[in-house]
Amino acid sequence: MKELSSAEIRQMFLDFFASKDHLVVPSKSLIPDNDPSLLWINSGVATLKKYFDGSVVPPKPRLTNAQKAIRTNDIENVGKTARHHTLFEMMGNFSIGDYFKEEVIPWAWELLTSPEWYGLDKEKLYVTVYPKDQESKAIWEKTDLPDGHIYEVEDNFWDIGEGPSGPDSEIFYDRGEAFADLPADDPEMYPGGENERYLEIWNIVFSQFNHLPGLTDNSTYPELPHKNIDTGMGLERLVSVFQNGRTNFDTDLFLPIIHAIEPLTDGKKYDETKDTEDNVSFKVIADHVRAVAFAISDGAKPSNEGRGYVIRRLLRRAVLHGQKLGIQGNFLAKIVPSMVGTLDAFYPELKEKESLIESIMTAEEKRFNKTLKAGLAMFDQFVEAAKAAGSKEISGEDAFKLSDTYGFPVELTAEQAADMGMTVDMEGFKKALQEQKDRARAARGKEHAMGVQNAALTDLTVDSKYVGWSKTAVDGAKIVAIIAHDDSGVAVNTDSAKAGATAWLVFDQTPFYAEMGGQVADFGTVKDENGDIVAEVRDVQAGPNGQNIHEVELADDVQVGQVVDLAVDMERHHAVSLNHTATHLLDQALRNVIGGDVHQAGSLVEPEYLRFDFNHEGPVDQATLNRVQDEVNRQIQRNLPITWEEMSIEDAKKLGAVAVFDDKYGDTVRIVSIGDYNREFDGGTHAASTAELNLFKITSESGVAAGIRRIEAMTSLPALTDFEAEEQTLQTIAKNLKVPNLLAVSDRVADLAAELKEAKTQMGALQAQMAALQAAELWQNPADINGLSVVAASVQVENASGLRQMADAWRDKGASNVLILAAAIGEKVNLLVAADKTANGAGVKAGDIVKAIAPIVGGGGGGRPDMAQAGGKDQAQIPAALDKAKELIAEA
Repeated sequence: MKELSSAEIRQMFLDFFASKDHLVVPSKSLIPDNDPSLLWINSGVATLKKYFDGSVVPPKPRLTNAQKAIRTNDIENVGKTARHHTLFEMMGNFSIGDYFKEEVIPWAWELLTSPEWYGLDKEKLYVTVYPKDQESKAIWEKTDLPDGHIYEVEDNFWDIGEGPSGPDSEIFYDRGEAFADLPADDPEMYPGGENERYLEIWNIVFSQFNHLPGLTDNSTYPELPHKNIDTGMGLERLVSVFQNGRTNFDTDLFLPIIHAIEPLTDGKKYDETKDTEDNVSFKVIADHVRAVAFAISDGAKPSNEGRGYVIRRLLRRAVLHGQKLGIQGNFLAKIVPSMVGTLDAFYPELKEKESLIESIMTAEEKRFNKTLKAGLAMFDQFVEAAKAAGSKEISGEDAFKLSDTYGFPVELTAEQAADMGMTVDMEGFKKALQEQKDRARAARGKEHAMGVQNAALTDLTVDSKYVGWSKTAVDGAKIVAIIAHDDSGVAVNTDSAKAGATAWLVFDQTPFYAEMGGQVADFGTVKDENGDIVAEVRDVQAGPNGQNIHEVELADDVQVGQVVDLAVDMERHHAVSLNHTATHLLDQALRNVIGGDVHQAGSLVEPEYLRFDFNHEGPVDQATLNRVQDEVNRQIQRNLPITWEEMSIEDAKKLGAVAVFDDKYGDTVRIVSIGDYNREFDGGTHAASTAELNLFKITSESGVAAGIRRIEAMTSLPALTDFEAEEQTLQTIAKNLKVPNLLAVSDRVADLAAELKEAKTQMGALQAQMAALQAAELWQNPADINGLSVVAASVQVENASGLRQMADAWRDKGASNVLILAAAIGEKVNLLVAADKTANGAGVKAGDIVKAIAPIVGGGGGGRPDMAQAGGKDQAQIPAALDKAKELIAEA
C-alpha cells in the first residue's frame, strides 16, 4: 500500500475529481449561512443544499470539496470508539443534474484502485447496494471488483425526510483478521455489519427521487426533475487505512496533538497498541481541541446557548479529562500549535486566528475552574440529599443537572458516586437528556433539511437584466417568461396567464430589486401601452439562474412577448434605500466604537425600520449605543456622497472593501462607497447622499443567539416621529410629577425611588414585628400528636417571606417539633411545613406533608425533610389542609 499523509490523501481526492471537470469548492464556515435547520455544518453536502434543492444554480454542475463538519449527537462515545469525532472532514464529489450512476461508479473504482491514484488492493474492497437498485449492481459488476464482493443491504436507501432521496452504494475496506472484533460466524461480521474489520470508507448516494409530503413508501416517490449524485468519504477513516492506524486517532491527524499533551501530564503516555482509560482522555482532548479551534476560527464563541454552549461543553470535557491525566493548571492553549500545524496548509484560517483561539480557550478554562468548584459542591449536596432520603442512588435529574449546568460528563459523576459507594440513575439521566434534545429540536423549528426542486425555475434560461441601480422605471420591457400553477397545483412555464391569477413574470430588463442581502423587494406596477395597470408587483425573488422573478396579481391577461412599462413604488423604494444606507453607517460605527472583531451577522431592511445583527458577547450598554448613534448622525450631517462601481474582487479587497459573506460574491463585484467613511461589497439600493437620511435613531438592542446581538433602528420621518412620541411621554410624566421641565424628571424619579425603598424597608420591619407577635401567641399552646409537639395554624402575613420569618422564629425558639402554617395572600394560598430532627426521626418529613396537602388547596409544592413550601388557589380549603397534615402526623 502507498505511504500517504493525510494532506496527500485529501489533495489526491480533489485532484482526481478536478481531472473529471469538477469545480473544487473551498471548505466553508462551520456556521451555517441562513439555514435554521442546522446548528453546525454537519456534512460535506450541507453547504451545497441550495444547489440540490434548485434554489440556486451552481457555477458548474460538477463539484468536489473537502468540508470540515461538526456533529455532537454522540459526544459521549468520543475517545471510547475507533471512529467517533466531534469535528471531521468529509470529502465528496457532487453532480447537480449532470452525470449519474454510469459515470460515478467507474470513477470511484478508478480513484480507489488505479496505481496513479490511491492504488488500494482490489481484493480488500467490498460494496453494498440497495436490493431494488439492480442498475447500480450491474454497473459494479462491469468493473473488475472481485466476484462475491457485492452485498445487497436493505438499509441502503438515503432518506432524511421530505426532499431529495434515493438508493446508495457503500464501499468497504477489509482491514484483515487482526481487526476482527467478532467471531467469523457472527451475523454482523460482513461488509455493512457492525464490526471493525470491514471499514466503510465511502458512500455514494444516487439522489433520484422526491420524498413528497405524506409519502412513506419509497417505492411511491416520484422521480426528481434532475437526478443528482452526493458522495461522502471520511478523511479520518481513509487516513487510518493508509497509515494502518488501529483507530482514527492513530494517524498524523491526531498523534502530533496527543504527543503534545503527554509532557503536560504526570508521566502518562498514549498507547497505540491497546485501549486504556488514559487513552480515552488523550483522544477526547485531541478531538475536542480540534473542534473548538475550528469553531472559534469561524466566529463562534463559548456561551450558555446554541453553538456557544457546544463549544463550552467541549472545552469543559477536555479540561476534566486533562485532570484525569494529572495535568496541572491551564493547558488547552499549549496544545493548539500542534493542532494548527497538522492542518494549516489546507485551512490557513487556523494559523491566522491562532492567537485568538488560544486566548479564548485560556479565558474559558479559567472560568471553568471556578465553575468546577461549584459543580463539585453541588455534587456533594446531591450525595447528602440522597443519603438523607435513605438512598444510595443519585437521581438522573441531578446527574443531568451536573452535566448540563456544570459540564460534568455523566461517566465522571458515576465514577465519583462509586467512590462513595453510590450509583447514578442512568435511565433517568438518559430520559432527561432526551427531553433536552427534543426541546432543542423543537426550538430549531420545522425547517426542512432539504427543499424540493422546482423544474419551472431550475430550467429557466431566459436572459433578464436588473437595471434598478440607476433606473426606477422602464418603458418597453418585454415579458420573456411566465410561471403559473397548472390544474394540479404544480408550477409550470406557460405562454400566458389569465386576469385574477397570481403568476410569476420575468422581464428582459427590470428596475425591481429582488429580495437579497437582507433588503426587501421592490413593489410597483406593470402597465400596458395604454397606461392601464396589467399587474401589481407584490414580491420579487432571485431565481436559481439569476433572473429576478416577479410575483404579481394579474389585473389583465398577459402573454410571453408582450411589451409593458414597469414602475417601482418610489415611496417604498426610497424608504428602503435610506435604511439600507443606514445599515452600512451602523456597521462602520459599531466597528469604530466597539472595535475588536465585531462584524455583521445578518440584517433586514424594511421601509419602516432596519434590523442589524452583529457578533458581540453580552449586551451593549446605553452609553456605547449613544456613541454609535451619535457617530451615525455625524456622518448624516456631513452630507457624504454615496457612489458605486464594479471591479474585480481582488481590486476590491485591495481597496479595503468589507465583505460580509465572501462566498456570495463572484469574480466581479459591486462596491458601494459612503464618502471617505465606509466602503463595502454590496448589491442593494441606497440614498444619493447621507443627508437624505435626515436622522438616525436606535430603538432597541437585544440578544438573538449565542454571541449575537441585534440593533433595531429608524431613519428620516419614522425616527423623528419616534423621538416626538418619547418627548410627549416625558412631558406627561413631568406634568404628573409636577416638575418645571423635562431635565428635572430624572432627579425627581430618583428621589421617588429612594422614598419607595425607605418605605419598603420600614414596611418590612413592621411585618417582622407583626410576625413575631403573632408567632409568640402561636408558640404558647402546641398540640401533642403522636408524641410530637405540633403548631398548626392559619396566619395573616403580607407575603411568603412573612411565613419564612415565622419559621425562622420557630426554629430559633425551638417552639415545637412540627410547624404547619397556611396563609391567604391576595387570591392565593401559601403553605409552609417545617420539622425538626426529632420529627424526622419519627418519620415526619416536611416535604412529604406538603406534597400531600397542597392538592387540597388546588396547588403543588415540595421541599426538604426539614422545610417545604407550596402554593395553591382555593382559600376555602385551608382548614381541610391543616386537618390533613395533623392526620398524617398521627399516622406516622
